[in-house]
Order: sequence, then structure tokens, then C-alpha cells
Amino acid sequence: MKKKKESLFQRFTLWREKNIKEKNFILLLSFLVGIFTAFAALILKYLIHLIQDFLTNNFSSTGVNYLYLVYPIVGIFIAGWFVRNIVKDDISHGVTKILYAISRRKGRIKRHNIWSSTIASSITIGFGGSVGAEAPIVLTGSAIGSNLGSLFKMEHRTLMLLVGCGAAGAVAGIFKAPIAGLVFTIEVLLLDLTMTSLLPLLISSVTAASVSYILTGTEAMFKFHQEQLFEMERIPYVILLGIFCGLTSLYFTRAMIWLEGIFGKLNNPYKKFLLGAILLSILIFLFPPLYGEGYDTIELLLNGKNLADWDTTMNNSIFYGHSNLLIVYLLLIVLFKVFASSATNGGGGTGGIFAPSLFLGCIVGFIFSYFSNFFDFTPNLPENNFALMGMAGVMSGVMHAPLTGIFLIAELTGGYDLFLPLMIVAVSSYLTIIIFEPHSIYSMRLAKKGQLLTHHKDKAVLTLMKMEHVVEKDFSIVYPDMDLGELVKVISTSHRNMFPVTDKEGVLLGVVLLDDIRNIMFRQELYHRFKVQKLMTAIPIRLYDTDSMEQVMRTFDDTKAWNLPIVSTEGKYLGFVSKSKIFNAYREVLVQFSED
Repeated sequence: MKKKKESLFQRFTLWREKNIKEKNFILLLSFLVGIFTAFAALILKYLIHLIQDFLTNNFSSTGVNYLYLVYPIVGIFIAGWFVRNIVKDDISHGVTKILYAISRRKGRIKRHNIWSSTIASSITIGFGGSVGAEAPIVLTGSAIGSNLGSLFKMEHRTLMLLVGCGAAGAVAGIFKAPIAGLVFTIEVLLLDLTMTSLLPLLISSVTAASVSYILTGTEAMFKFHQEQLFEMERIPYVILLGIFCGLTSLYFTRAMIWLEGIFGKLNNPYKKFLLGAILLSILIFLFPPLYGEGYDTIELLLNGKNLADWDTTMNNSIFYGHSNLLIVYLLLIVLFKVFASSATNGGGGTGGIFAPSLFLGCIVGFIFSYFSNFFDFTPNLPENNFALMGMAGVMSGVMHAPLTGIFLIAELTGGYDLFLPLMIVAVSSYLTIIIFEPHSIYSMRLAKKGQLLTHHKDKAVLTLMKMEHVVEKDFSIVYPDMDLGELVKVISTSHRNMFPVTDKEGVLLGVVLLDDIRNIMFRQELYHRFKVQKLMTAIPIRLYDTDSMEQVMRTFDDTKAWNLPIVSTEGKYLGFVSKSKIFNAYREVLVQFSED
């Protein structure tokens, strides 16, 4: 039966190759990716809300709910167990994994990512994990695109494009934001925009958003009613809000990387679980808005009209009834949100930073306007509008993606009338954080390893090149105790003019240059007088097999050399790398990279 299915699929593949042009088939695949990613997004949202409603439906809004201390621990434990024992692979940092797949794996994402991130993140967030569902669904969408392309044996350039289509469809489907899906893929995943790639991305985004519209209605994800029109005299305060958002993004990014480092030092998964689960449960007990994605809080701050509405953010907590502490309460949430998110992922949960960025931005914008109005610094600033702008500001800063922040918030809320201030806040925030952090929280880990593909064409091509493709191993090895006569015999059978010298363990000691011994190599009376140890020269600079190609080229430029040896981290000789070989490989990759 299996053979029959395979033959049917093979016959379909042959028929497709004969009757459907490659470009048209890519458009068809992008359409399918849009449909599948939309359904995946809707399933994930449904599972999260199902679990949350079941667990918290009977909570008292006026009293303390001690189950907040229990649910996050249970959720992280189940999600961590699922990942360790069923998935048996690291599925955290979803967007970073996509960037790695684009940069180093030529668009190939493991098949289990189609379902594993959805299950793990729904459990994590449903039980209170203080993270977002968007990064897991983006990884799911990209995995759908990658594996659908692999099924039809598409080449790596097409796989990379389908990975982008999956990401665009996931963002468009979960947020009902087709433009944001397209912009996210170009801006965050660093895919080059060409006419060939634009149409498939658009098809996936529009298809996914359309499916979401059909199944969930055409209303924006967050209902937002603009109470006051934007006035030009508020532009200075909008710029200040952008700077404030940029600094908040910097704090969030630096704190998260620091906390990830602490969890990374714990080798035992149960130690990570205990630290993360206890920290998260205490924080959620004290600050219930940290439970889950925090979208209820966003909805409240965007649509609340007076102090009585905003005070409901303190429901279910020990702060209930203390309206005079509202700003202090919100400031503490801004301070501790990064701890809650890091504890969720570090303890074994699965989730992303989309939702935390939106959540923080909304609170930061609200605090800025409320504080300004309280002290009469300005003419009345509408808290709802500034909460909306803050969402764009923090998202732009954390993700280093101002366009994504602008379009996503406009499409999420329908706040198109605030497009100008959204642009100002997003750009101000981005320009603020870029002074301190050149890379987004997603790309920072890969950038440190030299594995990040960027829009800079030269750097992108160097990233795609691999060390093993440029190493030359046809050099004859000699040993330090060999005499000149034995060396001449080796030279006579070699077409190289350099001879690496190693010890018996293969550790590189030096190199013999033909030019250095040319004047004595034909004097037979000296054959037993000189040893290779005396004839070799030391190697001041050597490359390591862990070096990125960008580091390799920088070393060539610094040394002005044309050939450099490459060794392992233990110092064992592996071969030589020549600048001319790199140039040839560079030209080949550049041709592949530039073809549409």
C-alpha cells in the first residue's frame, strides 16, 4: 500500500514538473501555506482560551486567588515534560530558530515543529505562562512552509521563501493583520524583497488573514475607539514616549538575556523548573495581569474611560481596592514582566515575546500619559491613544522592527487615524535602542556566533558559505624529525610549495616553504645534516574550524596573507584556506543568492 502511495506521489510530481511552471507552483504552495498556518493559529488560540477559561472562570475578582500559585507550576511542569520526553528537542526561541534555519540550514526546519510548539505553548500559556503564542505559531507556520517545500523537493532558495511565507501567514492569521505579516517577514526574518518573493508572501498573508476573517469575523483583534483626534502640538510628547519605549525595550532585552544566562548555567532541568516555576507563580499571585498573554489588560487600558475602569487591572490581587496605588502597581508589572517571561521559558515552558512586548508597550504608554496628566505637565494627553502608541514603540524597540510595530498595531486595533503618531513613536523607540543594541533580541544569539543572515549582501553571502567547502587538504604533511633527503622525496611528489609540519598527534607545529629551502634542496651532501625542525618556520596566525567566514576574511585582510592554515580547537591540523578559493566560492554563492 505504501509503495502504491509513493508511486502515485511520484507520478503527480512528474506530472507537475511537466505541466505546471515552477513559479506558478510556488504561488500554489504559498496559498496552501496560508491556509494551513491560519488553521494552526486558530487552533492554538482556541486551545489557550479553552484552558484559561476552564481554570480561571470561577475566580473571585475582589479577593486573593491562591490557585495562581499552583497553575503556573503545573503548566511549566507538563510543558517541560512534553518537550523533554515526547519532542526530545529544544523548541524554545522560535523566531531565533527560524533565523538559524534561514542562515545555516538553507530553510530546513524539523517536521515535529509543525505540531510540537503548538501543544507546548498552549499548555504553557493556558496555565498562566507569562509569554505569547505568536513566536510558537510563527515557528509552526515556518515549519509548515519548509516541510511542504521539502515534500516536493524544492531547492533551498524556494525553501527559504516558503519559510518566510509560513511566518507571514502565521502573523497574519493570528492577528488578522496581512500587511504586518508581510512586513514582519521582510524586516525581522531579513528576507530580501524581490518581485519573485513579494507575491508568494502576499498570497500567504492575505490567505491566512482571509481564513481568520471568515472563521472569527472581520473585527480587529482589540476593539479600539479613538476618543480624541491627534493634535500636532502633542508631537514632542509622542517623541518623548518613543524614547521612553526605547529605554523600556533596552531594559527588557538586557534583562532577558541576563536571566537566560542564569537559567543556562543550570544543567539539571528540574533545577530550572523549580527556579522558573516558583518565581513565576509568586509573581502571578502578586500581579495577576502577568497571567498568560495579558491581552485582557491591553483591552482594558485601550478602552477604559475613567479611573474606575482602569482600577479593575488590580482585580484578583492583594492590591484590590487601592486605587491610589494604580501607577505603582503598573510600574511594578513593567519591572517584573521580564522576570515572569524569562521564568516561563527558562523553567521549561514555551512561548515568545510578541505578547509581552505588546503588553509592556500598552502599560508604558498608559503610565506616560497618566503621569503627565497627573502633574499637569501637558495639555490633556488621552491615555487610550498613548497606550496604543506605546504598543508600537516597545514592539519596535524589542524586535528592531519599526515597520512591523506600526502596521501590526494599526491592524490589530483599527487605529489607522493614529498612523502618524504610531510612526513617530516606532521610529523614536528604534533609534533609541539602536544606540545601545545593534541586534534585536531574536538575532542577538546568532549574531554573536556569526550565524546571522542580514540584508547586507556581502555579509549574507559570507554567512551562507561554509568552512568545509573552502578548506584545501591536498598538502603533503611532514614531521619535525624528517631529514632534508626525506623532505625532498615528499616535495618531488607534491604540486604544492608549502608543507605543514605536525607532530605524531597531528598538532600543527609550523610550515616548510619551498622558497626557503630551494638553495639547498639539490645538495645531496646536506640531506642528512638538516632536519625539518630546523627548516620549518613558525605560523603566527592560524584559523579555527569554528571561525565564521566573516572572521576568516577579516583575518586575511589584517595579515595580508593569501594562505592560512586551519586547525581544530585542540590545535590539530585540518588543511589550508586560500583567499583565491574563498573568492571563487563567494562568486558561486553570490550567483545562487542573487538569482530570482
